[in-house]
Amino acid sequence: MNTRAVALPVNHPSAALLFVQISGILVYALVGDTSAGSGVFGVIGLLVLAAALYVVKRGPWLTGFGFALALPVIVLSIWLVFDPDPRRTVIMNTLEAVFYFYAAAGLIAYMLEDEFASVDEMFAAAATFTLLAWAFAYAYVVCQALLPGSFGEHPRTWMELLFLSFTTLSGVGLSDFTPVLPMARALVMIEEFTGVMYLALIVSRLIALSVTKRTKR
Repeated sequence: MNTRAVALPVNHPSAALLFVQISGILVYALVGDTSAGSGVFGVIGLLVLAAALYVVKRGPWLTGFGFALALPVIVLSIWLVFDPDPRRTVIMNTLEAVFYFYAAAGLIAYMLEDEFASVDEMFAAAATFTLLAWAFAYAYVVCQALLPGSFGEHPRTWMELLFLSFTTLSGVGLSDFTPVLPMARALVMIEEFTGVMYLALIVSRLIALSVTKRTKR
């Protein structure tokens, strides 16, 4: 086995987190909105939680707060497999949104620590983007559950809301549906602002730090 591949999650945990998240998107696209797909996606979600906890604990934020958010999500995920309940699902999705926002904030704090941009921080920039996209997607899920019709007459699937989140955060705006109710539009506007500020402040800073590192060699 390639030793570099084995050492990658240890030396660059942000890369491992990014890999798990992208794999989750691809796997869910293959299995779709079926009972088996929900089970597979639940497992991947737990892997993302574990990877995010491992990465964020290296930053300045309290690890205990991350575990306090992740533990109820794990318990509810297992509980919902055996006893599905819409109310518990909303609670779990809310906690997942909060956790992903927390993890993204932790990674941003980690990226702002150093004077030079490391390879892992470059992976962290990409992982933070996906964490924010997932966080807003869960926020959209909760919004749709509490306010039916938020994104149109028919409820949107997880994949549709995740697609909306990615296109909104990146500023591409390619989604084939739009927010309808005021709260849904407010969330989309906040995500648009977050995406612009993330690129302007965090990504641009990492690029500047990487250039500075090269010029000082």
